[in-house]
Amino acid sequence: MAAASPDASQLPDSPGWFEAARFGLFVHFGLYSLAARHEWVRSREAMSQQEYDRYLHRFDPDLFDARQLARTARESGMRYAVLTTKHHDGFCLFDSALTDYTSVRATGRDLVREFVDAMRAEGLRVGLYYSLLDWHHPDFTVDEHHPLRGTPAEREPRDMARYRSYMEGQVRELLTGYGPIDLLFFDFSYPAKGPEAWGAGQLMSMVRELQPGILVNDRMGVPGDYVTPEQYQPDRPLERDGVPVRWEACHTLNGSWGYDRDNHDYKDPALLVRMLVQSVACGGNLILNVGPTGRGALDPRARATLRAIGEWTELHGRSVHGAGPAGFETPANALCTRRGRHLYLHLPAWPLKHLHLPGLAGRVRYAQLLHDGSEIGFQETDGARHEHNNLAPPGQPAGTLTLNLPIARPDVLLPVIELELAEGE
Repeated sequence: MAAASPDASQLPDSPGWFEAARFGLFVHFGLYSLAARHEWVRSREAMSQQEYDRYLHRFDPDLFDARQLARTARESGMRYAVLTTKHHDGFCLFDSALTDYTSVRATGRDLVREFVDAMRAEGLRVGLYYSLLDWHHPDFTVDEHHPLRGTPAEREPRDMARYRSYMEGQVRELLTGYGPIDLLFFDFSYPAKGPEAWGAGQLMSMVRELQPGILVNDRMGVPGDYVTPEQYQPDRPLERDGVPVRWEACHTLNGSWGYDRDNHDYKDPALLVRMLVQSVACGGNLILNVGPTGRGALDPRARATLRAIGEWTELHGRSVHGAGPAGFETPANALCTRRGRHLYLHLPAWPLKHLHLPGLAGRVRYAQLLHDGSEIGFQETDGARHEHNNLAPPGQPAGTLTLNLPIARPDVLLPVIELELAEGE
């Protein structure tokens, strides 16, 4: 993992689409999808290139439908999507003049082209993932992650300068051959290989020159535009020297990025929705990964999970899209976001009849359940007439707003109460 990004507000011409979107789709697809046992299968099992090529010879993504994938992303409430153009195994899903190790040479299909066109057609922002590692390239030096570690290949003469030239050429192809790209996700630096290994400064300068409005992540080892905590959920805004930074939590459905047939450790859709809301409440984004099968389709569990999330976002999307931290004291057992003059209280635990909100008395004009637009009554505690007001809840400090909730919890993954604030709040 690399250095954190600078303060988002200090970035020149910083696009606001990323913060407004809040929710994205990650797609990991490649030769490892045929192995169906994790995207690191070649490294984990120390496969030779010849062994791994059995997947190349059988690669046939006949069920990879980028248009359906784009519709699924949009209907799930996602506003951008990122595809693995090349993962650590070096296999490219795009048409590269620099290697034959591509989906175009294997199948005649440029899957990056299909993906980019489909996402744009659905109105989604487009992101491309590119691995800094490449276990197929003959000049990428053998290190602790390489499948050929512990073999005579460790003593072969390899030239990282030639590899850097290759990598720079491929990034140039991606940023000049597919129109405007909104986001570039490099992956990843580690002790054996950092910014010098990648020529990170020069590569970043080229990216900025080719696509001035692009957002670049933080994994080359030099500052990028946003930080990318992986399989970790922040519970507070991320800061650098006390200044908030732009960030995106990267999560899988089941712990694997690539298709993993026998991994059934799936996260519940309700948990994933809470993770999305928690990200927004802390000023960040969530990107949720799917790993299509070896034939390119989403497996039934992934489809069902995204469908369930989509049913929630259809009713509650405005509590996350364009929203951010609430900026006031959050009640216990609640997650709060704000969008303009509207506060959104997300309630993982449903209270008994009342929800007390200190400091909000006199600041709220209207309250409703977001999923059905049904009004929620409330009363305010001003202290002076507390003891004589039978409607005022006992024991609450002055300035408390108390919502009167129905006994029955709404039948949604995560109930949301929308509060309309008074003018000037």
